[in-house]
This record gives sequence, structure tokens and C-alpha cells, in this order.
Amino acid sequence: MRILLVEDDAALAEATAKALRAEHFAVDVAANGEDGAHLGDTESYDAAVLDLGLPRKSGITVLEEWRAAGRALPVLILTARDGWSEKVAGFRAGADDYLTKPFRIEELVMRLRALVRRSAGHAAARIVCGPITFDAQTGQVERDGLPLRLTALEWRVLSTLMLRKGVVVERLDLMEHIYEGDADPDSNSLEVIVGRLRKKIGADLIETVRGRGYRIIAA
Repeated sequence: MRILLVEDDAALAEATAKALRAEHFAVDVAANGEDGAHLGDTESYDAAVLDLGLPRKSGITVLEEWRAAGRALPVLILTARDGWSEKVAGFRAGADDYLTKPFRIEELVMRLRALVRRSAGHAAARIVCGPITFDAQTGQVERDGLPLRLTALEWRVLSTLMLRKGVVVERLDLMEHIYEGDADPDSNSLEVIVGRLRKKIGADLIETVRGRGYRIIAA
């Protein structure tokens, strides 16, 4: 899962991004509204965390522009503005959720996971494919009821495939959702990650669709 964090407080942005990465999210950070709007327009994200009081362009303006352009990206507003009028303005602009500062990172993580899960069309948190169960709310992955230890990249690949189970995920699309914007993966990196995953979850569960990408078998 790849998250866009638009926050002008450098210390808070760094701490939040570090905490999200510890939960296996890939995170791109923008320090102002113009850069955040550009990234949201040109990159693929599973969700965005958007401050309201941003330099160059306000969070509300960024959100309104995304929605006017048809961007369906789930957006959680994260701000110190806790007045009812600010919340109403945020939701009217197209926000999906709202969290005020100060906040607990655990709550932010849970809210983001819920946004991503719902945007992928899953009402229930637990997604099952054969012996593999992915709890999209806690991030836990199990094989035959036992916790499965995965690297961050393995988790991102598997969670993306599980959220779209039975659907072919194009190779480029998958790479855009597992790597941060400044990453420079080599051409075989995705194949290596998928190969490691197959050893952990079962070779037959991830199907290679030649010329396109990968699909996890919906069992």
C-alpha cells in the first residue's frame, strides 16, 4: 500500500512517515499544497493524508481540484483545526475521513487501512484466498491460521493482490503501489519478490499472466 502524506510540519511529517513505514506502508511526502496536488495527479496511491493549512495551496483547494478532476483517491484530512465548520468544509470538498491533531499513530493506521479496504470494495476485513487470510484492518497475514512473516515489500505485493483477488494486477500498476517515488528498482525486482512470496504462501496461489501481470487465485 502506498500513501501520499501532505504535511508542512517537517518534524511531524518525518515522524508520521517513519511510523507508517514501520507498518509496511510505502510513503511519499509533500511539504506544500502545490507539490501534494501534483503528486496526487501524477502518481498512484492507495490513500492520501492531507493537512489543511498548507503553504502555496490549501488542503481544501487541493482536495477540491482532485475531486473536480475525477480523482477517486481516498483522502483523510489530518489537521489541528477541530471546529465543526472546518470538518464540514473538508467533507464537502470530498474528504473520506477526518482526524485532528494531536493524534495516535495507531488510529491513523487503522483509519487508513479501513479507507483502502473500503475503496477496494471489501465490506469485511478478512480476505481469504485458499490457506491465506489477510486481515485488511490489522494488516495481519496468516497461512493455515498461523502468522506469516513477510518483508515490507512482500507484504505490499501480497496485500495489493489480496485486495484485488481474482483480478489481474498489471505489472506497472503493482510496482507503483509498492515502491516509493524516489525508489529505483531494477527490472527483475518484482519477479524476485513474487518468487519469495510463492515459497512462503504456495507456488500455485499467485498466477503469472504473461504480458500483463499477476493474479492471486480467488479460492
